[in-house]
Amino acid sequence: AGAKDDTFNVLDLAEYTKNRPWWRKIFAPNSGSSAEKYNVATQLVIGGVTGWCTGFIFQKVGKLAATAVGGGFFLLQIANHTGYIKVDWNLVQRDMNKAKQQLKFHSSGNKMPPEVKSRVDEVVIFLKKNVILTGGFAGGFLLGMAS
Repeated sequence: AGAKDDTFNVLDLAEYTKNRPWWRKIFAPNSGSSAEKYNVATQLVIGGVTGWCTGFIFQKVGKLAATAVGGGFFLLQIANHTGYIKVDWNLVQRDMNKAKQQLKFHSSGNKMPPEVKSRVDEVVIFLKKNVILTGGFAGGFLLGMAS
């Protein structure tokens, strides 16, 4: 009978997501701050639980890494003492002096590259928008590190 003339708009997702931050890609374009979505108690609980989990894992991984690095140094010292390896301390000293000079050179500028500065600005804006969640996370992280 009657022909229906439908027109469709095409949405190019690759072009749409190209210049969007990663969290907007995951959580939707209008996710906003958590303060707009959750009440204070919920934000504190979410921040506290995620902070505690992160702190607990950070503590366990940190102990494991410290044990591995310390054990490695201990084994290297034993190997050096028994004569299995020889350390050229003059070369070590020369390389340490080069590293110190490079650190002095790079730290004298005190200028961040623009891409790092933009990321830092994004993090600061996120933290300011989600102060309660951030506070809960910080408290939970400290409790996780202590447990």
